[in-house]
Amino acid sequence: MGVESAAGLSGGRGGAERLGELIPVALRGMANGIAERGGPVPAGGPAAVAAALAAAGGGTGVLPRTGVGARRALEEFGALLAAGSADPADPACAAHLHCPPLAVSVAADVVAGALNPSMDSWDQAPVASELEREFTTGIARLCYPAVPGADAVVTSGGTESNLLGLLLAREAGGGTVRPVCGENSHHSVARAAWLLGLPAPVVVACADDRMVPAALAEALVPLGAAAVVVATAGTTNTGRIDPLPEIARICRRAGARLHVDAAYGGMALCSEALRPRVAGLELADSVALDMHKFGWQPVAAGLLAARAGADLSALTVRAEYLNAADDTEAGLPDLLGRSIRTSRRPDAFRMAVTVRALGTEGLGALVERCCATAGGVHRLVAAHPGLRSWGAPELSTVVFRPRAADGLPEPLGDELVARVRRELLEAGTAVIGRGLLPTGPDGAPRLWLKLTLLHPHTGPEDYRALLDLVAATATGCASTAGSTGSTGSAGAAGAAVAARQSPVAS
Repeated sequence: MGVESAAGLSGGRGGAERLGELIPVALRGMANGIAERGGPVPAGGPAAVAAALAAAGGGTGVLPRTGVGARRALEEFGALLAAGSADPADPACAAHLHCPPLAVSVAADVVAGALNPSMDSWDQAPVASELEREFTTGIARLCYPAVPGADAVVTSGGTESNLLGLLLAREAGGGTVRPVCGENSHHSVARAAWLLGLPAPVVVACADDRMVPAALAEALVPLGAAAVVVATAGTTNTGRIDPLPEIARICRRAGARLHVDAAYGGMALCSEALRPRVAGLELADSVALDMHKFGWQPVAAGLLAARAGADLSALTVRAEYLNAADDTEAGLPDLLGRSIRTSRRPDAFRMAVTVRALGTEGLGALVERCCATAGGVHRLVAAHPGLRSWGAPELSTVVFRPRAADGLPEPLGDELVARVRRELLEAGTAVIGRGLLPTGPDGAPRLWLKLTLLHPHTGPEDYRALLDLVAATATGCASTAGSTGSTGSAGAAGAAVAARQSPVAS
């Protein structure tokens, strides 16, 4: 295929046929790249990946003066991306809230990308806008089953949803509000306060990575209705869920607004068995959800639900060419007032296709499987002679630490934990997470490893070899701990991170 034919469009007459010719080429390149990588992540670290990119296309780079045609570009770069990507469908790739997307959602995303509805005005997205409205209405009903006026909007993820939650609180409070959150809160809460010109959050003490209600009540005494409390349903470090009903009662007594960051745990609402774990979500003024975690969507797939749909009018803005007053009065939907973004993809389409395919019960079953697997992996950790568990998982995060680190004085223990993670990553063997938790003397932070299990088709036994590998690597690292040059730089880096980390730390 030459350069001219490579410029063919995906839409219009013949667009589907063009895609039918090219998608198999792209998938072939992807398969070749996966075979070349042979593991959950490319080996060699950043330098090896950079070298592979530099050598791409015979060294012509990503911006050649003369094009090579669609087929060659797709096959070459498809292989390059796959060979150089982390694969969240590999059980040994479990560091982050980074899910393996469902094939049905990816296929739907191809259709959405080909037709390219732009969700900033109805005349660019007639059906996509109506489908988004129906989908977000359903999400609002999921969060607030007894509230007829609830509504929801699509966001790019939990960070944007938390920003909107604080924005709605600020506008409801007449332009000023003081955020209050737990030590376990996501870093996006502090960032949202900064972006919105709000004071830095008042940070409330936590125990077992959950907000302490008595500490919240004390923090709200001087603030009262001037506060917006941000609780968490699924912390990044451990997956813990704050005591939402009690927090909601405290907020109600103080007159404070409540936003819940349920980006991780919120889709437990789809499971009859797990829904009690997030009881109290329905009491919040706003809720952040994220279907590129428990939802198995490609990034991005965020949502914000609001108990009072009228609160979302704070997003209203006029641009004559997109939502002229006479058009909206004549019945054309105002999409610009449904987001802080202007041009945006029809992300609701693939979410809606997925829920249509599986139903909320089907999604709930996948969440249940991940949580059950995490419980099984925790039991493997607890029985492992070389590992120590932080505690039983509440969702699908398993937090543990090599016992070899406990035999070392600090900071050498933390240095060893950090080194184990990096050695597995650079070897291309495993991608595991890390987190600081207050488990040292007098609550001093200690570094732990974590597995965030979002693969719905694995079981505990799929992780046994990985746990053995972590323990064996830790034993090997411990034998050289403290020797010249082995861990000193890691220790300095770890100390620097701990020193500069935001109090809103997850």
